[in-house]
Amino acid sequence: MPVPVTADRPLQATACLPFLRIPPFPGSKIDRFRMPEPDLAEHHLPGDLSDLLRELRVGGSFWAAKPELPESYILVRSHAAIEHSATGNGELPVVFWPESNQSVVKIARNIVTGECDPWHMLSDAEALITDQNGELVLIAAILGVAVHVCDPKTGELRRCAPDITGLLHELVSAAGYLDPFTGKPISARETVQLLGFWRRLIDANRGMAGGLGFAFWKQDNIAALLWGGDGPFEFFRSDADIHERSGPVAVWRSKTPIGALASLEDKGRALIEVEDGFLRSQGLGADCIPPLSITMDRLGAYFDPGRPSELENLLQNGEFDARSLERARHLRQVIVEAGLSKYSRGDEAISRPSGSRRHILVPGQVEDDRSVQLGGCGLTANLDLLVRVRQEAPDAYILYKPHPDVLAGHRKGMIPEEQCVRYADEIVGEESISALIGMVDEVHVNTSLAGFEALMRGKPVTTYGVPFYAGWGLTRDFGPVPSRRNATRTLDELVAAALLSYPRYLDPATGLPCPPEVVVARLIDGEVPDTSLLVAARRLQGKVLRSVRSLVQ
Repeated sequence: MPVPVTADRPLQATACLPFLRIPPFPGSKIDRFRMPEPDLAEHHLPGDLSDLLRELRVGGSFWAAKPELPESYILVRSHAAIEHSATGNGELPVVFWPESNQSVVKIARNIVTGECDPWHMLSDAEALITDQNGELVLIAAILGVAVHVCDPKTGELRRCAPDITGLLHELVSAAGYLDPFTGKPISARETVQLLGFWRRLIDANRGMAGGLGFAFWKQDNIAALLWGGDGPFEFFRSDADIHERSGPVAVWRSKTPIGALASLEDKGRALIEVEDGFLRSQGLGADCIPPLSITMDRLGAYFDPGRPSELENLLQNGEFDARSLERARHLRQVIVEAGLSKYSRGDEAISRPSGSRRHILVPGQVEDDRSVQLGGCGLTANLDLLVRVRQEAPDAYILYKPHPDVLAGHRKGMIPEEQCVRYADEIVGEESISALIGMVDEVHVNTSLAGFEALMRGKPVTTYGVPFYAGWGLTRDFGPVPSRRNATRTLDELVAAALLSYPRYLDPATGLPCPPEVVVARLIDGEVPDTSLLVAARRLQGKVLRSVRSLVQ
């Protein structure tokens, strides 16, 4: 007769840890969910919570190691069973996973030690033998794995009938938890869904060997977004440091030595392209302000039209449900109303300098940036872009805005003023890109992200290179858009792909990976400090370089 394992029985081993717990992301400032204040309201766990837990595979240390296991086995997580060699059916291999190493001295094989993902450990198990570890019993019951409790004195095994509902009420708060990003109450279901969001991120990162080409001032932010759960994510200085590690290598290609890239590619190592995200920070990367979002692409750089990227495939073949599209629409509305752009915020209104005349904004770019070198398809000079725009719109009032990194004195791409004004009616340096887009009638770009920001604001966009948003029926394109881009997308589908699905975001307040809405809220509220000594020194350096260049010109 099975012995019920219910909530009123003592739970061992994990009783000190909550079942729903926050993964220990590198740099995280929060290590567990806080509980809401008790009240008199009656709370209930949703009836399908166990189904959701099974679907998302969260609860316990779900981020931990996933060791290789037999196809079918008995999992022993019991000191008593190990000591008494009570391993059940001898026809199946036994995997011993002790709480500590002290009890496995005499066991020769199939030993797993350390922290492991309990869902992985139980996924293909035929049975669990335990000292009534409540967390494992719950997961085993959810997965339909038979549970046996071992008598600590005799080693006798007794089949149990776990009470899933009782264990859930014991291990999961029916009153819910506090959202780590907002501090507001969220339900148990919403908490499980947030853990599922983190699980998908962690699982996508598993198996990476490490990173190359990442500046030291970026690493703290990026480590959490590349962390694969089992051990720290390591950044290396050279390819020699990483050759002994298996798995793909994350690279910031523009900062990785060419020789190192060639060496890795010669050895057949898969490279994962990492770049800044499209809502990056409140300040410039060239000023050493770390990014709050990144993109990670296993196929290639999203700005390289020479080959497909994960973003391009998402736009070409992806499906977006109604909830995602509504979320994209709302996020776009918030971004536009707040005047957010990749590096800054500016929602002030700008008057039109030439009345009813057609106004065109031309954003300059960093001329040696990879997005220009690859996506410009031969058009790499800002002056050449201006010439093209003037030829296309001879009667328009053209406003030229130098790229912020160029204007700050850090990067290549400045057009001497006397040459610039031959084709542009006005040079706008300090005005925010958001405010300028709001004022003009059109935006003409090479590959600039300003074109995407203009689309979000409902402005007509003309492209002369091939940015990621070209070729989907939303822009007028003069560049050689690849024929493989033949899908037609709505603006909300573009936003859903580019801001919801593709990038990864880090909350600067908690140090936790987060949805884009959290970063947008932080940027709007000004909760992103950029006052480090390194940033100040870098800005001073930029001023000096600008002064030197003005003298040379």
